[in-house]
Amino acid sequence: MEATDILVDWSRAQFALTALYHWLFVPLTLGLTFIVAIMESIYVKTGDIWWKKTTKFWMSLLAINFAIGLATGIIMEFEFGTNWSNYSWIVGDIFGAPLAIEGLMAFFMESTFFAVMFFGWDKVSKKFHLLSTWLVAIGSNLSALWILIANGWMQHPVGMKFNPDTARNEMVSFAEVFFNPNGVSKFLHTVSSGYVLASLFVMGISAWYLLKKKDILFAKRSIIVSASFGLIASLFLIVSGDESAYNVAQTQPMKLAAMEGLYKGKSDAGIVVVGVLNPKKDISNDEDPFLFELEIPSALSFLAYHSTDSYVAGINDMIYGNKEHGIISTKEKMRQGSLAVNALRTYKDAKKQNDSLKAKEALEVFEKYQKYMGYGYLDKASDAIPSVAISFYSFHTMVALGSWFTLLFILALYFTIKDKIASNKIILRMMLFTIPLGYIAQESGWIVAEVGRQPWAIQDMLPVGMATSNIASSSVMITFWLFAILFTGLLIAEIKIMLTQIKLGVEGGH
Repeated sequence: MEATDILVDWSRAQFALTALYHWLFVPLTLGLTFIVAIMESIYVKTGDIWWKKTTKFWMSLLAINFAIGLATGIIMEFEFGTNWSNYSWIVGDIFGAPLAIEGLMAFFMESTFFAVMFFGWDKVSKKFHLLSTWLVAIGSNLSALWILIANGWMQHPVGMKFNPDTARNEMVSFAEVFFNPNGVSKFLHTVSSGYVLASLFVMGISAWYLLKKKDILFAKRSIIVSASFGLIASLFLIVSGDESAYNVAQTQPMKLAAMEGLYKGKSDAGIVVVGVLNPKKDISNDEDPFLFELEIPSALSFLAYHSTDSYVAGINDMIYGNKEHGIISTKEKMRQGSLAVNALRTYKDAKKQNDSLKAKEALEVFEKYQKYMGYGYLDKASDAIPSVAISFYSFHTMVALGSWFTLLFILALYFTIKDKIASNKIILRMMLFTIPLGYIAQESGWIVAEVGRQPWAIQDMLPVGMATSNIASSSVMITFWLFAILFTGLLIAEIKIMLTQIKLGVEGGH
């Protein structure tokens, strides 16, 4: 393996490590802030001291999660400068804008009122404290909004123009970037998944109290709030997931094909409910993609294009092309991309030599083929295919677990309302042991989103291999293991602190 390949792989591994660890903390914060705000609203409305104790207990766990999650987020943003400086140079004008707004507006509001929320119980009025709690919830979700708009732009770049003189993409429409359908659907789907995780977290811990026959009133009330909030979020998650899949079909058809293990495109395409991929299958053979599959007929066509008889392109269509359906082959995109890359190089050389005529001609060629410039950096057509196995299994794991969560919320609500939850140990154990499944679903969703768009740092524009910094791979390897140790230590610390707080209980902790 060449040195550059080693550098790219370790840079990707380090960023993936940071992102996966960071996402263990973020979704809980997104959802738990709103659950705490709802509980405090009930306390202010009723004056019931037990609701105050309930609110303060969950707020203490929120504080632990918030503090430790902050460290991983800061490191991730630094990595854009250390490991991905080429990426930062090429798209920093666009990508940096929402991140700057997140830091200046959303995070500032979130962190400011967090101090009031956590330390101001006896220092400010009830209503002002409640307002601070809601502003923390809104601020944390606004932070997610700007970050996910930035990520949505990476998945579908809009509102910019490439400047051949600086070799940078420059923003021409902030509105297009902000209202990018991919960014909007990604935000709605991601935050609602965070609400689901937080609901599972609260519900599962409450189930533990009921199993231990401890703090019964607190546990039942927490289950009512979390299961209600979680059920609403789950139903919205289905709607936002449908919209997200629709946007993927329009802008990232290769990702959609990988998610479903679809090699040969077809009309009336079905969604695979359960399936086992054939490890021998690739684009060079006629092996069946699946060893076993169970699908819903026509569902993928409807999901992708809102019509059951629509044609859904497969991996082979996009690699080899399909004239009947107007799909350009990857090889042709690579040819046009190479023309654009060479024309840009010629343009810059001509500018240095003050050859205006040659520069003008080169610029015309570049603008003609610019759309596929990113493909000009690929070595072979198959490089445009993401890992089908990782995309497929991650996607189906996420969907299967999401379905289970919805059912569990319904069961928890039903038995709690009927006042039978405390005696139903089977449901209580299900609630408790579903907490880690919530995290698996979260990580699976991000793996689908990020692995599914490989090899692109910016979809169809900038391959990952062109986005890295020119640094020694050994430096990245060393920091990878240092971060792995640090993040693991932080995670263990969070779990230990939370378990200690949970064992103390509502009365013991306050």
